[in-house]
Amino acid sequence: MNYDFQFGPVFDAWPLLLHGTWMTIQLSFLAMLFGLIVAVFCAWGKTAGPAPLRWLIKVYIEVIRNTPFLVQLFFFFFALPAAGVRWSPYTAALVAMVVNLGAYATEIVRAGIESIPKGQVEAGQALNLSRIEIFRFVVLKPALRAIYPALTSQFILLMLASSVVSVISADDLTSVAANLQSETFRSFEIYIVVTGIYLALTLAFSYVFRTIFQLALNYPDRR
Repeated sequence: MNYDFQFGPVFDAWPLLLHGTWMTIQLSFLAMLFGLIVAVFCAWGKTAGPAPLRWLIKVYIEVIRNTPFLVQLFFFFFALPAAGVRWSPYTAALVAMVVNLGAYATEIVRAGIESIPKGQVEAGQALNLSRIEIFRFVVLKPALRAIYPALTSQFILLMLASSVVSVISADDLTSVAANLQSETFRSFEIYIVVTGIYLALTLAFSYVFRTIFQLALNYPDRR
């Protein structure tokens, strides 16, 4: 293989790569935060909500889990403007990622909730806890303790899938890499560096989320 590696043009553009990396981190973190909130609400609705709400949540999950993320992204960015809803590429990407994660994480959270023995719920009722307190302390916290590895994996998959948002010109790491490639024509070097950045982000996110879940779930309740 007779190839002249030239990483100079890539490293000269480190401010752009740093900006793209930061945008990927920001976009992924916000999508994970709001997606988890959506998942917890939908998991509660699917297990304890009224029948119409359970039906709506089921439809939402089936639609999202059985359609490509790229199509969902195009729907929010290209289709909704026809109905008068216009978003920036960043906002459309964030909403699409939240909606996508919410559907997948709902089933993970629901499985954790349904794994809690009914005896624990009855014990909470015997202690005269409110329904919210029972859900928060007796059901949700033990459920998250059981499913946080699966949630962490889903968060990582979402962060990696965020590279797709470059197709709507969202200013993430992949978009920056594509722009650099068109300017420098050093595709091999650029994507070696970008691959390394995504690998570092994956390892960092895994460590951070594992630490956060362990600290949060092991922290004593104070009521």
